[in-house]
Amino acid sequence: MNPQSELTRNLPRRYYTEPEILVREREGALSTTWQYAGHESQIPERGDYFTFEIAGQGLFCVRDSERKIHAFFNVCQHRAHELVTGVGNKRVIVCPYHAWTYNLDGQLRYGRNLSSVPGLDISKICLTSAKLENFHGFLFVNLDSEARSMEEWYPNVHEEIREFVPQIDRLKLFRVEKLVENCNWKLSVENYSECYHCPINHKAFSNGIIKPETYDIQPQGYCLRHTTECQNLDKMSYPIYLEANATAGKYSSWYLWPMFSFQVYPGNILNTYCWRDIDVDHVEVQRGWFSVDGEDSEVIDALAEQDLQTTVAEDIRLVESVQRGMRNRGYRPGPLVVDPKGGVHSEHSIEVLQEWMRAGIQTQ
Repeated sequence: MNPQSELTRNLPRRYYTEPEILVREREGALSTTWQYAGHESQIPERGDYFTFEIAGQGLFCVRDSERKIHAFFNVCQHRAHELVTGVGNKRVIVCPYHAWTYNLDGQLRYGRNLSSVPGLDISKICLTSAKLENFHGFLFVNLDSEARSMEEWYPNVHEEIREFVPQIDRLKLFRVEKLVENCNWKLSVENYSECYHCPINHKAFSNGIIKPETYDIQPQGYCLRHTTECQNLDKMSYPIYLEANATAGKYSSWYLWPMFSFQVYPGNILNTYCWRDIDVDHVEVQRGWFSVDGEDSEVIDALAEQDLQTTVAEDIRLVESVQRGMRNRGYRPGPLVVDPKGGVHSEHSIEVLQEWMRAGIQTQ
């Protein structure tokens, strides 16, 4: 047997370049997994709403008159017109097409001349809801009404994040950046999910925030858990207070398959990554930074700006080059560096991630 055949190899080029693959992902994995919608602090008042997309489907979250949060598909049950756009506040949801009117809980309230329709019971007409979970204030939606809970998908993550961010219940969105990367969404996710490239490409991150030699990534259900120690205090690029709590000197990230990650920097600073597929060659990456009560923080703002100018810019160059390479006829999928011991110089996390990706286009 050729020993080369036993190597774990990168996914074939077509996974990143063929539109049909994205169609199958939207019908499969992206429609049957938990995806980030937004944060509850974005809709603090009754009637507040925001719109978003998952797998090419338009949805919105709204807080009703009893302060309960709902997730609905953004489509009228009459003739399929979209109901709301952007963000805003509504006392009721009125379709712009024929003025069918829904309560904030999704129940049809009124439609012109409906009383003339024999046998029509408007109490049986409601907006189509999507499965919703509130995860420490972070709202996640699954288009699969039979989906298992997030705890089953991502075991222990709920408790671990609270340990790393003790004031998580008071967090509000402080800063957000949205950038389009000219690459397939999976390339951006793969780049995030290994640090084999970090010492070479991310000097500010590797020398001023973490100790690369302590970096490791391990699967935890459908989560990839990143852990490492912070850099020596005299080398840290921003101030932290190690005595604040047991996790203040650690970096940790929880990537939740397929398109979201919680990332906690030393000093218990939380930011998030959210990927939104646009087409086979483009993905929007939303990076959110959170502070207690949404208050201004010079430390968080400076860290976010440093990250944007260094790690983010560096990663964009990398993934866009890889996307161009995936369209190069000379590329033959190379072997992954899978070290049984794990660590920063191993791509064992990519091996796991690509298993999920393969399965993701087969789920129908």
